[in-house]
Amino acid sequence: MKPQVNIVVMVDVIGALSSGTLQDGNLSLVDDGPFDSTGQGTPELCTVVAPGQVVQWTALAVDLQTPVEIKNIRFLGPEDEAVPAPDGNYTEEGEKLDLDVWNGIVPPHMPRGVPHRYRLEVQMYEGEHSVLHVDSPALMCV
Repeated sequence: MKPQVNIVVMVDVIGALSSGTLQDGNLSLVDDGPFDSTGQGTPELCTVVAPGQVVQWTALAVDLQTPVEIKNIRFLGPEDEAVPAPDGNYTEEGEKLDLDVWNGIVPPHMPRGVPHRYRLEVQMYEGEHSVLHVDSPALMCV
């Protein structure tokens, strides 16, 4: 088993800012995990992971001149409420960081065979529609 699974978050920033959505081909997620993840290349990626594996998300802009950062990753609860990821990237003061790379460890108690959806928020520039999110990707423990 690989000790780390990488998820690449590719954003068509110009398309997302123009349309105000990460849907309609503006977001593509892929992973390099050793298991059979589903939804490769779509916002519906379900990455199959194992307890103890490190999961690393990296944001890339399709237009290389336009910056994109991961604003936040929150796992969705039973009522589709976003709850903060326990191993998120925080400063010592508890402030969230806006980064192009996020990582966390798959907990040993994560229920197996159940997709755990998460909200992926990305930041592009400033202003209206600069922070967009999708609730469709997931991690699933084997």
